[in-house]
Amino acid sequence: MAPKRGQSIERTDEYEDFMKKLQEYHDNRGTRLETEPKVGIRHVDLSKLYERVVGEGGYDLVSDTKAKPLMWRKFAEEFIGKNQYTAAQAFQMKQIYYKNLVAYEITNHWQKEPPPKEILEEVTAKGGNVMGRTLDNFSKPPTREEKLAEAAEASDASPGQSTPKEEKVDMSEDPGSAAGRSSRGLRHQPPQRVLFQPDLTAGRQTRGQSSAAHASPTPGANTNGIMNAGSLTNGATSTLASYEPSQSYPLTLKPVVTPSNNPDHYRNERKRKAEANAGPLARKYRNIMLPGTGFIGPNIYVRAQMALQSGIPEEEAYALHHLVKISHERGDKYKFIQFPGLADALLKKVLHVSSLFYDISWDINFDDDTFPMDDESLNGVSGTSNIVAKLKARSCHLTDDSIEDAHFLSELNRVLEAALAIRNMCMLDDNAKYVAAMPIVQDMITVILNLPDHPSTVELRHYALEISEQVLRYCDVNVQNDLYQSLVVQLKSRDRGTLITALRTVARLGMALPPPKRLEDIPPATLRDIQTWLLVEDEELRGACLDFLMQYTSFADNVDNLLQHVDAENLARHLTRLLLFDAREQKQETKSESKEAESTIPPVPRLSKSVVEPLLQLDEPERSSEWLRMCFMADVKSEMTQISLWQAYQGTFAPLCTASNPHLIAGEFIKNVSAVFTGATAQVAHGNKYVIRGIRARKTPVETGMNPGSKAADKGKELLRCCWKVQISIDAQRDPSTGAVIPATTRETACGEWFRSSEDMLKHICANHLRLPPKKKASPAPDSDQMDIDSHPLTNGLTNGTAGGAAGSDGFDFAAGDKEAQQCRWADCKRSADEYHDDGHGSSVAMLARHIQTHLPSHTLNKHNTKPSEQDSKSSSVQRKTVFTLQDETGDAAGIPLGAALVLRNIARFMPKSLSNSTDSVRAVMGGETQKSADALEDAGMIGMFFNEEVRRGLFDALSHNKTLKDYVGVILRNVRRSGG
Repeated sequence: MAPKRGQSIERTDEYEDFMKKLQEYHDNRGTRLETEPKVGIRHVDLSKLYERVVGEGGYDLVSDTKAKPLMWRKFAEEFIGKNQYTAAQAFQMKQIYYKNLVAYEITNHWQKEPPPKEILEEVTAKGGNVMGRTLDNFSKPPTREEKLAEAAEASDASPGQSTPKEEKVDMSEDPGSAAGRSSRGLRHQPPQRVLFQPDLTAGRQTRGQSSAAHASPTPGANTNGIMNAGSLTNGATSTLASYEPSQSYPLTLKPVVTPSNNPDHYRNERKRKAEANAGPLARKYRNIMLPGTGFIGPNIYVRAQMALQSGIPEEEAYALHHLVKISHERGDKYKFIQFPGLADALLKKVLHVSSLFYDISWDINFDDDTFPMDDESLNGVSGTSNIVAKLKARSCHLTDDSIEDAHFLSELNRVLEAALAIRNMCMLDDNAKYVAAMPIVQDMITVILNLPDHPSTVELRHYALEISEQVLRYCDVNVQNDLYQSLVVQLKSRDRGTLITALRTVARLGMALPPPKRLEDIPPATLRDIQTWLLVEDEELRGACLDFLMQYTSFADNVDNLLQHVDAENLARHLTRLLLFDAREQKQETKSESKEAESTIPPVPRLSKSVVEPLLQLDEPERSSEWLRMCFMADVKSEMTQISLWQAYQGTFAPLCTASNPHLIAGEFIKNVSAVFTGATAQVAHGNKYVIRGIRARKTPVETGMNPGSKAADKGKELLRCCWKVQISIDAQRDPSTGAVIPATTRETACGEWFRSSEDMLKHICANHLRLPPKKKASPAPDSDQMDIDSHPLTNGLTNGTAGGAAGSDGFDFAAGDKEAQQCRWADCKRSADEYHDDGHGSSVAMLARHIQTHLPSHTLNKHNTKPSEQDSKSSSVQRKTVFTLQDETGDAAGIPLGAALVLRNIARFMPKSLSNSTDSVRAVMGGETQKSADALEDAGMIGMFFNEEVRRGLFDALSHNKTLKDYVGVILRNVRRSGG
């Protein structure tokens, strides 16, 4: 079986003895031993190779292809492994044995004298029969240099320059016959054949000359007349006569290589010599372009990571300097997942801080199955549970001396830079999630938080808390874990930055995980401190405290524990005040459309009986004039029919006028209109339509300040309109275009009557819409079913800022109204009296009346112009008090007001009926003046003590004016009601 890749030679005692004997043998023989020859990527064990060859019968038998075919290939597969180069490697194995072990085999195994090295080690391994090789029977094959020299000598002589040996020529034979050629050694040139060339000379020729010229030429004849071929009698003479010198060839010259004509040769030669003299590491990386040889090297990110992992102090300082800068400038792009091992290296470097204060050096083990039990190992897979105990078991070698040496400062500075790099990178959520999946980060935070309280650890502790704030959101930290206990201890710190970050960290534990995280083991002193910190004028500290309380009060047991150990009444009042923290008041103006912008003419206002009755005290025409000023205004571009104006006047006063005080007739009334409004005139339009041009009905009637029912100071004040929806019947009609009969139907419309005050309107609703019977003359007991709504404990003093209840509802029997189903029909409201049944507050219709009173408009928020003409000719404006607290980009509530609202919501949701401890224990916890709350607890319960009258008034105020928090405050009030408040 072939050895594994990279496996070295097994250096046993037998191997060392064999190699020692073999080295001595070669030294005595004068040959060179290659101790660890290499074939491919494997080193060959000469001891095992010798045993295998001798075991197969020796070198000569193994090399005999007939006796043992392919034995060397078998050895190559055994020592190197089967691959595509096995045939070449087989000869290499044979060459290695031939050079190093053949002579040793002949001497030690066969006990014979080996051939000399000139015909053994110094020649090639081709062939076999080395045991029978001697100087006489073995001819040393020429070396490569000798072959090249012979070839060069053979090429020096030019072709045709060698002199042939002289041989006798048989003259009896024909020079051109085959017999003659076979008997002589020198090949003669064949006779030349001259082509026929006619005589082109000018002039007339004789017949003899002409015949001679046209005769065929004789072979061998010299046409130039120099020699006649027929006169030659033998072959030698013919050869000499026909001899021509051989063609001369140019000499083939090999140029001498010099640095001038071939500089690349010398450059490559120097490179080959340098590679040959280089060490094994340089030969290993000779095909890799190293820095400084044309390759710029890795980027700064990889350089910094590799320098940090090197552990060299200078390299670590270089890496951490650049990592801090990169993480600050490229924090949104620099991610741990792109550089595996970077987070581990940074965490390991931060953990090195323990060795600066304790005699301990942490070792991170990632094998959970074989985790060692020593005191300096950290479990990198599942975290270390007793890391604080391991740290406290070591003695701290930090002295009170404030002078620190350079080594300590250098090491501490690198630790701080590593922690700062982690802190900067964890501000990105992807990096925070990546680090949260590494349990070793929790061990790192625990170690830092348990370092000695020393000025040199303050900055590092802040970095650790900021890292935990971002990372622990994605971690399920057990409350019994050392990390959680260490964070709770930080809540006792007197440092503002530490307190804020620790409160936020504890509040955000496991926030990104589905189930809410329960905070346990919070000391009562810490809860009281948090209540005190809410009073500090520090927005950031208040926000951190509210975040903590919101998370802490997410469980009923924590709410019970909180109310036991803090001043609950003061906490409730302060949280209610924070609902309007940093509120910005905005005066919202609602402008009514001007006359020019109105497209429809409003109907004539229908005044209520309470408004018309004071007008009856006036005599005509003053009565009609006051009515016209209240309900109409001058407008030169408007007109209305005389009949509609007369019908409105008659419908208002005819039912209430008597014979002694009648209303005006139609003609007198029309004339009075022109007297009241100077520009109004009666006209006939379109030939048959009688109109009054120059007036129009007001959209909202106003007080004139001159009638008996109003005051001069009320001049210009708008009346209030009843928006209670009533059912009206529409009689059957016939469609004029088709003649079809439209059946009778009913529809909803607003009541539309106008009142001077909301009290008059409430009486109108109770009497006409709710149809409540009047109260009996005998006043009922306070606890009877006919209880007046003004005396109701919940609704007393919550309307119009008065101490009374539903003013204007006196004299109605609400208990009798409970017998019928009542429902609020103000505008789009659907509140029913059934919702107030069994709430422990008496009549449900009385509570419905209190609810209706919240719909009624109030004059306290309206501002009117002093002149009615200005109010109606121009667009009137209504200003309302509205406040806005902090909002996020979506318009939802945010900041301290939202935190206070969420804490109140949780307390209202999980409010206990009574404290789990006795009243005496509550007094002992609260102490002082707050014992009154504990006494009130026995009577009103926790819900009544916490959400008392002052707190509820603040909640209703925030509900009415804070548009940002109105939904959250509504949830608080509903939870209070469900809890029995």
